[in-house]
Amino acid sequence: MKAEYILDFRGSITPIMLLKMTQMFSEMETEDILEIQGSDPDTQKDLFKVLPDASYELISVDISEKNGPERFYRIRLKKRAKE
Repeated sequence: MKAEYILDFRGSITPIMLLKMTQMFSEMETEDILEIQGSDPDTQKDLFKVLPDASYELISVDISEKNGPERFYRIRLKKRAKE
């Protein structure tokens, strides 16, 4: 599945990243896929705190070492229909 939206937050400040992600997620259509790329492990944990569990389906979490010595993660979420 190809992501309709991609946010690359490697090197970004956590609060700014989370705000951008929630804004984009609210503008997405049901079934759209959002891919989030980042390098801060604390931010990865915070992503799931700002979105209600019922609003998304977690498609995948991939962690690699391809960003030099830093870890790089890619999270893919699908927006669910409002209940």
